[in-house]
Amino acid sequence: MKNIHVQAQKDHITSLCTASPIQALAELIWNALDADAFDVKVDVIQNALGGIDAIRVADDGQGINALEADQHFGNLGGSWKRDVNRTPLSGRVLHGNKGRGRFKAFALGNRVEWRTTLEVDGGLRSFVLAGSAHDPSLFTLTAAAAPGPATGTEVMITDIRQDKGSLLDTVWVVQQLASHFALYLKAYPNVRIYFQGLLVSPVIVQQASRLYHLKSSEGAKADLQIIEWKTKQGRGKVVFCDSDGFALHETDAAVRPGGGFNFTAYLISPRFAALHNENLLVLDEMHPETVAFLDAARDILRRHFRERREELTSELVQQWHDDGVYPYDGEPADKADRAARKRFDGCALAIRAYSDNFDTMTVVEKKLLFRLLRETLEANPDGTTLIADLLGVPPKRRRELQKL
Repeated sequence: MKNIHVQAQKDHITSLCTASPIQALAELIWNALDADAFDVKVDVIQNALGGIDAIRVADDGQGINALEADQHFGNLGGSWKRDVNRTPLSGRVLHGNKGRGRFKAFALGNRVEWRTTLEVDGGLRSFVLAGSAHDPSLFTLTAAAAPGPATGTEVMITDIRQDKGSLLDTVWVVQQLASHFALYLKAYPNVRIYFQGLLVSPVIVQQASRLYHLKSSEGAKADLQIIEWKTKQGRGKVVFCDSDGFALHETDAAVRPGGGFNFTAYLISPRFAALHNENLLVLDEMHPETVAFLDAARDILRRHFRERREELTSELVQQWHDDGVYPYDGEPADKADRAARKRFDGCALAIRAYSDNFDTMTVVEKKLLFRLLRETLEANPDGTTLIADLLGVPPKRRRELQKL
């Protein structure tokens, strides 16, 4: 066994060990992809009580060069990636180059082992690198008695921290990872990421995708890729990416799409890599150029979702007509009838947006609901307030309903 000491201040290393569960998983997956992995499998291993015993991230990449662990594992900024920009086998663009990503594993658990197999002089050799969150500046390297069957690395994280229960929501985690790796998986369709056996694929969880080309007020160019998700994603985000689709920084989109839309907007430009290296994408230190891009992106987002709400309303009303649940027949008889239908449509869309099970309701249930909604709106001039109260609609959306 050999000890490897990281050449950096311990408090600085400890600061690198913090991350959300998704951020930590993403870093481990990036490390696997940068090692030329084509398949990355993440598994959460539960105990009999339903808690998390271990987290495993396994890949079929080229392995960690344990023979040079002192240089590459023992130095911050000593990553082998610093002198190259593409993976050696498949030529994919590299994500990291500062040797910091491995410390994010300690955000998940206090004990981490990297069990790796690499090819050396035409044969295979296996090693175990181990570390503890109690002293993340110290790792141990042990040679395995027998090599594994193929190259690759398995990261095994144990002594799991108590606040990682969100990783038990498999659908949510798949969606979060799909959002994070969307552009990379689009660029490299032969790469596969699995979580709990489910394929992480943006195609599975995305509703729609649209690309816009924009200019900031200063004339700089970028692409804005808007992906709408099928399931709830939380608040919409704008993600700054380099030209290869790597996420560098994200911030609140500050755009409320309405209509039940869930989205992530990716701002893509080679310029962002340089700004990121200078810490000029961070919200509190945003460069004027970054602010200009963000303002332009938000303008496009507002227009995009205004158009999408109109499309969605038309599509849903037609579907309700086809299903026989829409409580109005034929064309509007007059201006008052047209206004009543518009008011009804707005409330019906709000119900759909704020109800978790609306789309799974039967035709009979929807027909009854819509009949009651129409009668409520016709009998009560302040019916929209009643609907808003029942649904818990936030103040801004409530004002929109009251204008109908």
